[in-house]
Amino acid sequence: MDSINANQPENNHQDLVGEDAVHKIRDFVDSTPGCFFCTSDADGGPGDARPMTALQVDELGNLWFISASDSLKNQELAADPSATLYFQGSAHSEFMHLEGIATVSRDPVKIKELWSFTMKTWFTGGEDDPRVTLIKFAPTYGYYWDTKHGKAVASVKMLIGAVIGKTLDDSIEGRLDL
Repeated sequence: MDSINANQPENNHQDLVGEDAVHKIRDFVDSTPGCFFCTSDADGGPGDARPMTALQVDELGNLWFISASDSLKNQELAADPSATLYFQGSAHSEFMHLEGIATVSRDPVKIKELWSFTMKTWFTGGEDDPRVTLIKFAPTYGYYWDTKHGKAVASVKMLIGAVIGKTLDDSIEGRLDL
């Protein structure tokens, strides 16, 4: 245990497994759907990190995205389906890192389910645009860091801790195992 956590008077670590992990992922994505979607290049080296919006977390914890068939991201996933997602909700809370496997498909029923009118900005042919693909990201491991009682309580605890010289943050962190 590191020195900051050792000085914490209350438990601030909780690993989540199965349905609890899926629930945490869904809560994060509902409040912060934007993430950096990171891939590897065709040679196995570091690929690119690009902003993406997770459109849904299904009952198994899979995250769903819409992407262009001719995008570099889709090309990199064809060579190596492993991917990493990084979420950040605010400067002081709501952080999540997920590692997993991404698969690209063209399921028209799922595309219709996830489609929104503003996507025509990128896919001018609408939901039937031949470039529209789905990415299903299946997480295999993750880590989260958040507040237990919200930003207001966390801020008050930090202020009191600073005044009295004691570690009183409201953080909670742990592994996400699916």
